[in-house]
Amino acid sequence: MSDHYERVKIELQQMKEVENEAAADVQQLSPASVSSVPTDVSFTARRDLSRSSINGRSRSKSRSKADGHERQVNGKQLSDLTPQKLDYSQGQSRVSNEPSLHIKGTGKLLKGKTAANGHVESCQRQTDGKEDGSKVAKKRRTVTVDTSKAKTSLEALKMSIRQLKWKEFPIGRRTACDIYWHGVSFHDNENIVSGQVNKFPGMIEMLRKINLSRAVRTMQELFPEEYNFYPRSWILPEEYQLFSTQIRLLKDNDATLKPTFIVKPDSGSQGDGIYLIRDPADLRVISGSQIKQAVVQEYIQKPLLIDKLKFDIRLYVLVRSLEPLEIYIAKEGLSRFCTEPYQEPSQKNLSHVFMHLTNYSLNVHSGNFVHSDSCSTGSKRTFSSVLYRLASKGVDIKKVWSDIIALVIKTVIALVPELKVYYQADIPPGKPGPTCFQILGFDILLMKNLKPVLLEVNANPSMRIEHEQEVSPGVFEYVPSPVDEEVKVGVIRDTLRLMNPAERKQHVTSNTGGGSPEEAIVVETGSDEKEGSADSLPSLCLKQVFPKYTKQFNYLRVVERIATIFLRFLGVKGTMRLGPTSFRTFIRNCKLSNSSFSMASVDILYIDITRRWAGMLPDSREAGMCLQAFIEAFFYLAARRSKALPLREQVLLLLEVCEGALEGQSHSEKPRPHRSHTNTNPASSQSSAPTTFSSPALTRRRHRPLQLSAKANTEN
Repeated sequence: MSDHYERVKIELQQMKEVENEAAADVQQLSPASVSSVPTDVSFTARRDLSRSSINGRSRSKSRSKADGHERQVNGKQLSDLTPQKLDYSQGQSRVSNEPSLHIKGTGKLLKGKTAANGHVESCQRQTDGKEDGSKVAKKRRTVTVDTSKAKTSLEALKMSIRQLKWKEFPIGRRTACDIYWHGVSFHDNENIVSGQVNKFPGMIEMLRKINLSRAVRTMQELFPEEYNFYPRSWILPEEYQLFSTQIRLLKDNDATLKPTFIVKPDSGSQGDGIYLIRDPADLRVISGSQIKQAVVQEYIQKPLLIDKLKFDIRLYVLVRSLEPLEIYIAKEGLSRFCTEPYQEPSQKNLSHVFMHLTNYSLNVHSGNFVHSDSCSTGSKRTFSSVLYRLASKGVDIKKVWSDIIALVIKTVIALVPELKVYYQADIPPGKPGPTCFQILGFDILLMKNLKPVLLEVNANPSMRIEHEQEVSPGVFEYVPSPVDEEVKVGVIRDTLRLMNPAERKQHVTSNTGGGSPEEAIVVETGSDEKEGSADSLPSLCLKQVFPKYTKQFNYLRVVERIATIFLRFLGVKGTMRLGPTSFRTFIRNCKLSNSSFSMASVDILYIDITRRWAGMLPDSREAGMCLQAFIEAFFYLAARRSKALPLREQVLLLLEVCEGALEGQSHSEKPRPHRSHTNTNPASSQSSAPTTFSSPALTRRRHRPLQLSAKANTEN
């Protein structure tokens, strides 16, 4: 490290000497010979200084050596060139220590400049009696990646950086890097004020089982048909009584029904703490007879089987940005198989985890687990090998992919509103900070009828490309996993390519299709992204699905519009809760109070909802109304204004009222960033049933779409 800093010190001294010499040269020029140059000036080598030759050396911040290659300018715009400076001593043109370029017929000079990356850029020209018309070669700046916090994804990340020929900093760097790769959360490194970080603030919190269920259930209330890919869920312990009552009523109505449920701890991972039950009385408790925070879901009893084994799909999804929303899906994923032949749940086999749970971390300990060097055999295979097998049996795999893409987009849309609140709390507008992106792991199960079902979403999917293997009794070592390497290295490498700060562009593909998502999403066999670069990299394995399919899914972003209003009234930077004064300001500015709904009623509404949500979020240290509580209040206000309409239409009407009132105020104030989303719903005829709000403290709005029925339990 000391040699490196010594070299940097010498190079900085050399750069200062160059600048001092350049300043001395400028003083020798007459004022008439130097003037500003318009930005639209173009240079043609054949017409430029026929009697003068301009030579120079390119200097680099990382290497203070001359590259020895002389090049000629040919038809380049001013913005594409870094000019040189001329010294007119003794009546002729010669090259000074800091080069520049003279434009024929203008008497003007273009001064050399230092680029943002610290390189002293120059424009070189060769004149030996005639011009050869060769183009100026642009030197590409090396992208830097801080991998000091990468943890389990380190090996795949190192391979990706080597393939891209980028610069890795495994123990960090004093100066800023272009990309920071964290292993756990956005806060792995608290001192980042620029660059890009591979984690969003709040993503870990949002993808816990309870918060994911709440976000999807909110969307199920507005769009029950569109969000039927998520199993019916209850949050414990707060909904234990509701769960018990519904199951008892279900069994009383039909004694032959024997539903099965899967219990998932809120903060569990890798299958830890998951178990199956057939009755609410079977729920496990911790000390003090208190049920642990968890989500209990309806168990999918009829999954698609291959070789008589249950399996799930791990797909990698890149959220490239939140504003504008950009989503990419990896074209290849993993299929993870159970290690015992599947049987429908019974009281005898409920505890057979190798039969019912597809988690790799569980099945790897089974004696039947098969590590294979082939991508189409073993207990872990590529998703494409499964699709090929299904296609050989006549399955429409394009339809399967189309349904999966729709599931992913809808799930991310459900997460975005609260993610924006977390983002603004950590990086308020006007505060220096990095931009964010993140790779998510979607766990999806295919039912026997090929309908995809969302099991969960992982904020930190494993990116290991090796597995533990017992080489002798009691002796284990890590050996490479060809299947993992095939999938994961490509995902990380191409994520880095998309986030390359030098080449980052918006890949917005206009979509002319219409109708339902299943009809409009086209799954191409080839790549629809940019091809490999000059370094012979393969084409991108990540497919953009949003905003590519904006037209089909933008109408779902209703809750995001509510979140925009919530963020507008938060007030204090860094907070995630709305205070009572801010809530009253929201009501007043949107003109929602009247003779039948006074400000005293507003205060009661705020207290009721906020107090209940405070009890449901015991770990929260911040007082006030969270976004989910605000959404509940918004739904209540919408139902109050338009009692005869379905909930979705009630909410849309109230949004128009609020956005119109706030837009009118913006004419006399400094305009705030605001995006309006179209709400043409291609499935508008499938509206949910109207909801009646007697009292938000007594009526739980989230229970209506989750009630079980005999039909619901036999559709699997």
